Amino acid sequence: MTVKASVSLSPQQAEFARKLVEDGHFPSLAAVVERGLDLVREETEMREEDQQALRALLLRRMEGPFLSEEESRVQIEEMIARKKVEYGL
Repeated sequence: MTVKASVSLSPQQAEFARKLVEDGHFPSLAAVVERGLDLVREETEMREEDQQALRALLLRRMEGPFLSEEESRVQIEEMIARKKVEYGL
């Protein structure tokens, strides 16, 4: 089911959308707007998923041990050294 809606576009948006239709990328202006909304929805969902993953990571990190700056630096240097050996550098 579709819902009819009226939208206002800036002159630049309207020109761009018409060009997409004229160039055969979309069958109609409505299809251009629909695709735009789909992209915004996908972007919003991905952002929300990223935020949830970050929250989960931060919660996990808060439960674990914290390293001092020096301990962290040593671990990073050791990791870099291992990777250099792994890649033959």
